[in-house]
Amino acid sequence: MKTKKHYTPGAIVWIIVKYVSLVFFSLVAVIPLVSCVITSLKSDEEYASTNVMTLPSKLEFANFARAFQTADMGRAFINSLIVLIVVLFGAVLIGTQIAYVLNRFRFTGNALVRNLFLFASLLPGVAMQVSVYNIMTTLGFINHLYGYIIMMMGTDIISIYIFIQFMENIPNSLDESAIIDGCSYFGIYWKIILPLLKPAIVTSVILKGVGTYNEYYAASLYLQSKKLQTVAISLYTFTGPLGSRYNMICAGVLISLFPALVVFILCQKQIYSGITSGAVKG
Repeated sequence: MKTKKHYTPGAIVWIIVKYVSLVFFSLVAVIPLVSCVITSLKSDEEYASTNVMTLPSKLEFANFARAFQTADMGRAFINSLIVLIVVLFGAVLIGTQIAYVLNRFRFTGNALVRNLFLFASLLPGVAMQVSVYNIMTTLGFINHLYGYIIMMMGTDIISIYIFIQFMENIPNSLDESAIIDGCSYFGIYWKIILPLLKPAIVTSVILKGVGTYNEYYAASLYLQSKKLQTVAISLYTFTGPLGSRYNMICAGVLISLFPALVVFILCQKQIYSGITSGAVKG
């Protein structure tokens, strides 16, 4: 028979504080999304005359269709999908190959390269935009989707360190056995290392994918043509010097969230297992 558990007054106070804080921070996280949904269902006149948390008197579902058509979000989704697929594929190949070389081969300057990557990750991206813009201009990459893709495909320092940390748990005996069987270094990387890096790749793809999909600054700087705009840029169609139509912006935001929500629902098992397995201890 189970004995009834007794709590001290201090333990009761701590439990109350814990659950109250959980409820409070949950509301803090949900309120912006709720206000976005409410605002997206208001007409221009009602939005101008009410606050963001006032429920609409009439649900304007037509805002979603108007936002999609006016901002040309169909083309924006296609551009974002092209950028996302190519950038993720290229970033994973580049990052895993760099990590493979740095982890499996001992050469003069190995530690220096690792330290330079660490130093590069500490530099703010805005501080290097002048140099990057000059390089992009010289190479003729401005206002071209392939130029933006190449720039975004650049070395992802965080992903490289994730791959290196994960590779340290893969025994070198696998490489030695493969070499004895006549496998080349590239064959070891492609047939042994890369499949074993699946959890780390999932973690890296999530981090890189979210950053690429939501990226606005570089996209607005290097993709100046309306035909090349991504989803993040298309939402700024409704801003202007005379004011912003936030009801349309909120409708566009919810539309842009839909693909990510679908991907999360369909792949949540792989995402959770990838993040858990990819969280390698340093």
